[in-house]
Amino acid sequence: MENEKLNRVYTSLGTRRRYEVWFLKIALADGSGAWWFRYLMTNPGNERGGPGGNGGGCPGLATSPIQVWATWFPAGGMPESYIEGFTLADLSLSRPCTPLHFEHGLNRITHDSCRGRVTANGRTVEWDLRYRSSAGFVMSNVGWIGFSRTPHTDAVFEGEILVDGQVTGPLVAGQPLGYGLQGHNCGFRHRHLWTWAHGLHRDERGELTSFEALEYEIAPWLYFRRGLLWHEGRLYRLKGFRTAARDRASMAWEFSCQERQSGVSVAAIFNGGGRSLHRLPYTRTDCSGTFEVSNNSLASGNLRLAHPDRSGVELSFNAGAVLEMVGG
Repeated sequence: MENEKLNRVYTSLGTRRRYEVWFLKIALADGSGAWWFRYLMTNPGNERGGPGGNGGGCPGLATSPIQVWATWFPAGGMPESYIEGFTLADLSLSRPCTPLHFEHGLNRITHDSCRGRVTANGRTVEWDLRYRSSAGFVMSNVGWIGFSRTPHTDAVFEGEILVDGQVTGPLVAGQPLGYGLQGHNCGFRHRHLWTWAHGLHRDERGELTSFEALEYEIAPWLYFRRGLLWHEGRLYRLKGFRTAARDRASMAWEFSCQERQSGVSVAAIFNGGGRSLHRLPYTRTDCSGTFEVSNNSLASGNLRLAHPDRSGVELSFNAGAVLEMVGG
């Protein structure tokens, strides 16, 4: 499959300043909540440069070059994160031009499956998942500076997730575990301003429409902004952003964008406030400290789709949405 290339490893183990992450967001089909899993590699070339030869991703900081994250967003409850760090020892990593294979002990991710086991905060989270989708795309690609890719934009997940040995999510045989996406990001540094969202709509036939939008600063007064709409088997690349609202405190993002060639336009609303809003520190790649990331993987919202040759359509993100913000 062509979209397998979107998951291929970019970072070499000798790289001293770069993060690379493969992540999954799953809205459970029974409505009980959502899971966010991350397989992270940060500054692997620094591991031998820290105190005692084991300084981790950033010497002097309490971090590791390999980290696996599991965050649970329960419906109506407060999010809970479980993060475990590892050294480079025993890491099995595919080469840049080969299919993705990232494995460390019980944690493993490939293009269409993953498994993991994280013990933190007195609890153990385990998962064994398989996923499929109809499409995957590149959102942005700026070479060594960084990229944002979505190898699976309308993912359907099967498998199981356990917390302290207890199964979470749907137990009905033959039904999917949930819906969401699988992404792959990489960069020399994290952006000072970052707003990213993804939403899924599932119609009465079970067909999925995905919408993803991203904005970030490139330099002072220069921004990247793009939307990707996957609808009825066609991709629309949307630009011409007009922001109606962006508020990190309340986690609200409203905007419109369009594809000039087709005349298709989208007006989108994402709401990420409430108890499921989660704020976490991320480590800077230059080892100068941390910064705060706001994420709500139980966000809500909708989009209005206008087409010059058809009547307008309004779609709710009834199969899950996520909104993430940094800065601003």
